[in-house]
Amino acid sequence: MTAERVNPPGLAPPAGFSHAVVASGSRVVFLAGQTALDGDGKVAGATLPEQFERALTNLLAALTAAGGTPTDLARVTVYATDVAAYRAHAPELGRLWRKLAGRDYPAMAVVEVVRLWDEEALVELDGFAVLP
Repeated sequence: MTAERVNPPGLAPPAGFSHAVVASGSRVVFLAGQTALDGDGKVAGATLPEQFERALTNLLAALTAAGGTPTDLARVTVYATDVAAYRAHAPELGRLWRKLAGRDYPAMAVVEVVRLWDEEALVELDGFAVLP
């Protein structure tokens, strides 16, 4: 995939995301929402950072199994049960993202939701990638 990150000077500088991603490639992979479920189907981690790390690890595992890499991500949506907590942990979540997925951010959004499918889940990530 080739991915051009577009961040127009007239928009606020992005931090932890890109305003737009122009992706070209031959395969699109749609990634289902991933929470912090462990291999036994139980939510792992009590804190937002712990659950974010596991949810991102799960999302990247699905992407890898489909033949992709983190740089192929074009779009990720983060669903959080508490956006204020997400903002409070943003520096740590950013470090976790960079550790697991690198510095090439996809287009992203964070959306607050009342609850997630797994009642103990604090965060869920989904998205899509464009593979070469």
